Amino acid sequence: MEIKVAEEQAFVLRETMSWDQAREKAWDKKTAVFGTISRLFVKGEDIEIAYSERRYEPFWHLVCSAHYVYDRHQKWTIHVSGPEVKRITIRDEDFDVPPDKQQVGISGIEHCEELYQRDVFVDGVSGQSVERAAYLEFAAEPIDPDSFAPENSIIVPSQVRASSVVRQILGEMLKPVQADTVLEEVVAVEAIDLYYAPVYAFEYYWRSKDKRTVAEFDGLTGEQRREGKALRQQLGQVFTKEVLFDVGADVVGMIIPGGSIAVKVAKAVAESRRS
Repeated sequence: MEIKVAEEQAFVLRETMSWDQAREKAWDKKTAVFGTISRLFVKGEDIEIAYSERRYEPFWHLVCSAHYVYDRHQKWTIHVSGPEVKRITIRDEDFDVPPDKQQVGISGIEHCEELYQRDVFVDGVSGQSVERAAYLEFAAEPIDPDSFAPENSIIVPSQVRASSVVRQILGEMLKPVQADTVLEEVVAVEAIDLYYAPVYAFEYYWRSKDKRTVAEFDGLTGEQRREGKALRQQLGQVFTKEVLFDVGADVVGMIIPGGSIAVKVAKAVAESRRS
């Protein structure tokens, strides 16, 4: 088996909504963020935006494919049309029909090919699968995770390493095949990309009721998120690029202990994607 693993890369998705646009959208929502009933009682001047932040949240995007080509011996049963059939000929080879049966057993070789493809998005903090395919339609710029520090922004550090998501997807793609002869068995992780997506968060303060709540707005789509939160500071351990991008032959080899696996770090794959 040959396993090809692309070079890890990191990108930032550039927001389509500026700070001013996000704040204006947040201000328009001030009488609604405390709930439907509050709209009847709250006055706009009684609410203020006490805190705001822009943060970048991480997620991983992996593209993986598996290609299997193999041959296997197989037996088939051919049913004949009636008891009057005593013998059949297939490609100049005769097969006798047993008198007590109306079928003939023949053997041959099945030439098989299987192709599987997966497109996976994983939250960089929780490690759970997320829906982020639409984000790839927005402009992205390559970054160095160690030096990525946009002004007046919070960078949420990824708690998930590349090796973790690669092991997960390879565990799903690797499969045993019923074969007598394996002609090709290639699993390719064609992309291992870490993305940072912008989010705006605004904390509202309802003075007369002494209540606070937070609303979040997606910096790409402009949509308001449910259950907003304000971080105010970076959370979690900060991994360096060397720690985050830790895929190697030893990591991939852990998937099949003791197995004979050819592992290639396919930098050409990553370079072709960039071009």
